[in-house]
Amino acid sequence: MGIPAVPMATRAFADLAKSNAGKRGMPHIRTAFTPHPVWGKTPEQLMAYIEGNDPVTGKPLMKEIIDRLTVPLSAEDQKTGMMDVSVGPPMYGPDTLDNLQALYLNNGMTDFLPVIIPTEEKVDAMLKGTSHHPDEVVGKMAAGAFAPWTYTVKQVAVNAVMAGCEPEYFPIILAIASTGMAALGSSTTSFAYSMVINGPIRDKLNMNYGIGALGPFAQPNATIGRAWTLLGKNLGNGGIPGDTYMGSQGNNTNYNNIVIAENEKESPWTPFHVQKGFKPAENVVSLFAGEDIRQGHGARRAGVLENPMFDDQISDIFRTLTSQFDALVICDPLTIKRLVEQGYDTKEKLTEWLWKNTTRTAKLYRDSAFVYTFHYPRALKGEEPYKTWYSCPEDTQIPYWPKPDNIVLVCAGGQTNPFFQVGNLSYRVSVSIDKWM
Repeated sequence: MGIPAVPMATRAFADLAKSNAGKRGMPHIRTAFTPHPVWGKTPEQLMAYIEGNDPVTGKPLMKEIIDRLTVPLSAEDQKTGMMDVSVGPPMYGPDTLDNLQALYLNNGMTDFLPVIIPTEEKVDAMLKGTSHHPDEVVGKMAAGAFAPWTYTVKQVAVNAVMAGCEPEYFPIILAIASTGMAALGSSTTSFAYSMVINGPIRDKLNMNYGIGALGPFAQPNATIGRAWTLLGKNLGNGGIPGDTYMGSQGNNTNYNNIVIAENEKESPWTPFHVQKGFKPAENVVSLFAGEDIRQGHGARRAGVLENPMFDDQISDIFRTLTSQFDALVICDPLTIKRLVEQGYDTKEKLTEWLWKNTTRTAKLYRDSAFVYTFHYPRALKGEEPYKTWYSCPEDTQIPYWPKPDNIVLVCAGGQTNPFFQVGNLSYRVSVSIDKWM
C-alpha cells in the first residue's frame, strides 16, 4: 500500500477494465491503455505503441503513465464504492410466453436458443429434486477474473428449468454449481469445458453412454450440459462478449459443453471416479477445462482391425495438442478391448506408455508460444520439470506433460467401431452428487 501504480491494458479491454475496477470498489482508478493487439507484434511495433498515444484518452502514453504515477490524486480519483454484483431474485416476467422469451433473450440470460420459462410452478417442481432448502447458499461463481456472485438452491433451480432439466437431474446441477467453476471463461482463448459423470445415477436418469454418447440423443446429457452454461451466464457473472467474455472466436461446445457419462458396464478399466477415491456406488461428477476435442480411430482402414496400434495413434493425436492443457481420452469399449489385448489391462499401463512415448525436442517445446507464456515464468521460479526443460540441450526429447496423471482415460461409446476422441482438456475437480440429493 502507498506505492503508486498504474494498471495497463489494451484498448479492447477498456470497458472490461473499468467494469472490473468498479466491481472492486475502485471506479476511478487511473488506467492506461495501449493499442490492440500486442500478441504477435514485433519489438519495433510494440515500441511504437509505447511512444504513441493512449487510444482511449488520446494523450501521449508514457507522459500519461508518468503523470498518473506522480500527480497527487484528485478528490474524484479517491472516490470509492462497490458496484452491485449480487444475483437478483428469479424473474417470472411479463404476461405472455413470447414476451417472456424475449425478456430473457434480450437481457442476455440465455444461450440464444429458446428456454423453458421458469414459472413458479416449474421451479417448485425442480426444487423437489433435492432435500436442500431453497434459500441455502450453494456457492460462489465467477466466469474469469471477476467478482464472484453468490447464489442459492432456488436460483440454481431457475436455470435448471430454463435449460430443460427434469427434477431428477437437479442434484447433478447443484453439484456442478457447488464447485464454483463456470463453463464460460474470460480469456481471449475460446475455451471448452467437459464433465464426466459416474455412478448408478447414469442408469437412473437413462443417460446415454452407448451409441452416440457425445451427441444430442438423450435429454439428461443435453440439458445438464446446457444448464452449466446458463449457470455461468446468470449466476457466474459471465458470458457477455466484450465485457466478461473475450474468447476471440468462441467455441461451439459452449452450447451444452462435452457431457460424458462413462460406460462403466462395458469397460474392463477402473471407472474414473474410483480412480479419484470415490466408491463404485457413489454418484460423482468431474469437471474439465481446456480447448477442444478431436476424433481418432483404431483401424488402419475402415472395418479392418489388423494390428490396430491404438497406443501409437492416440500418441499421434497428442502431438497436435498444446501442453497448456492435459489430455482427456474417451475410448469406445471396442477400442479398450483391443488395447487390453495389447497388454494395457489397466489405465495406468496405457497412460505410462503414452507419457513416455509422446515426446518432442526441447527446442520445439521452447519455441511454443503457449509454453513461453505459461511455462517459462514457472521455469524462472525454479519449478520442475519446467526449469530442466528450459535448460537442457535443444535435441533432448521431453514429454508433453510433467507426469502420466496429466492423461485421463474414460470409456464411452456403443461398439460400432473402435473409435476414440481426445480432448485437450485438464481435470479440475470431482464432487459428490449424492450430497445434493
